[in-house]
Amino acid sequence: MRCDSPVAGLLERAAGGVESAWREIVRRYAPLVFSVCRGYAIFGADADDVAGSVWLRLVSSLTTLREPEALPGWLATTTRRECLAQLRERGRQIPKEDVDEVEPGTPVVALLVEERRTTVRDALTGLSERDQELLSLLFSDPPTPYTEISTSLGMPVGAIGPTRQRCLARVRRIPSVAALLRDDHCHTN
Repeated sequence: MRCDSPVAGLLERAAGGVESAWREIVRRYAPLVFSVCRGYAIFGADADDVAGSVWLRLVSSLTTLREPEALPGWLATTTRRECLAQLRERGRQIPKEDVDEVEPGTPVVALLVEERRTTVRDALTGLSERDQELLSLLFSDPPTPYTEISTSLGMPVGAIGPTRQRCLARVRRIPSVAALLRDDHCHTN
């Protein structure tokens, strides 16, 4: 973990067991955690349970966080995952195996779709600007023609397909996306 930012220093002190650092992390980021909980209609003791799980995951991940400045995004993603886990656990959500049987437009499907979109959106921010722009043009609605992409990015038309394949391979290797793909594979086999 780099220690050239205030967040990095705070995380480093927390990893060293400095209680005031932990209090500052919770003070600073608890509103974010509870805001995500509210988005999933999780309140009160249930929200406290989610927050406790998030803080516990942070404690166990302190030494593996490579980008301390990305802590808010990490916390938001972790909170979303904990909210979905709690919804499944409490029986307020249909198990993933049964999602195909749920009518489109129901709150359960909307939650799952939004979680997937958020995961992919977060993953794309880890790509280079050029990769992000290429994928954005390719997956726009309607898709941008290759000739326009070629002009816009200064890339030969023949290089667009292979570059797209390499970009998507990089996206598939991002842990959060790989987990989604594993889940999909497990539920289709």
